Amino acid sequence: MVQQDRTPKKVFVLGVYASAVHARWINGSKIICNALAVASEPRIFWDGNLEEAKEIISKIKIPKEVGTLEPADPRFNGPSAKVLDEHILAPLGFTRKDAWLCDLLPETRLNKNQKVFIDDIYNKEYRVKHNLNKVTIPKRPYNFCDKERCKEIIAELEESKADMLVLLGDIPIKQFLNKVADVDYKSLNEYKEKHYYGFQSEAVINGKAYNILPLAHPRQIGALGFHSSDWFRLHQEWERLYRAGINPLMLKKQGL
Repeated sequence: MVQQDRTPKKVFVLGVYASAVHARWINGSKIICNALAVASEPRIFWDGNLEEAKEIISKIKIPKEVGTLEPADPRFNGPSAKVLDEHILAPLGFTRKDAWLCDLLPETRLNKNQKVFIDDIYNKEYRVKHNLNKVTIPKRPYNFCDKERCKEIIAELEESKADMLVLLGDIPIKQFLNKVADVDYKSLNEYKEKHYYGFQSEAVINGKAYNILPLAHPRQIGALGFHSSDWFRLHQEWERLYRAGINPLMLKKQGL
């Protein structure tokens, strides 16, 4: 998925990889899978719109004897988008109209739990027996951003006309920023120690200076599933300060 509205923006947000549309697979009274990834999200940072989910899932045909698919619980579709809108853009004074959205990897991938379900249940118990399709969504890779992808992201960044670059989690720092800019940190934790969480610093990318704002991944910020309570609390404090109009760097200088 890529940015659709390509008019000039105020902020460029770089995530890791596209989310999926999740379906609940049920057979009679048995829930076979609560949240099965069945397609890439229809738009980057999709909000989980129920009608869109129903339309996408309705096109997936499976034999009646193996059950039916329906949209998964709302917490499984579009949670990162809600975090982006409410806990990242809003405190900064932005809306979606102000933001250019991008992922290191524009297509969805299977996370560890999805891969386990596919390998241990779908493939072994259902696929061959009921002549179901092979799963075509690739597993989550280690490398999300090669040299060519870095060039593509820089081109989008320049097209966006944004002056601020928001990075979501460690991976955009390690696999994009560290490859295209000279900065003194390789992780969000290093940034926090050197520059303070939520405080912008500057970096030059392809000859242009940008305000860089590394933040925790939406999973951490929104306490979505397995997450770090430390990053969750730290981001909550950042939100509180920003909404109150307090510069977090001043607190650091004062030793608070």
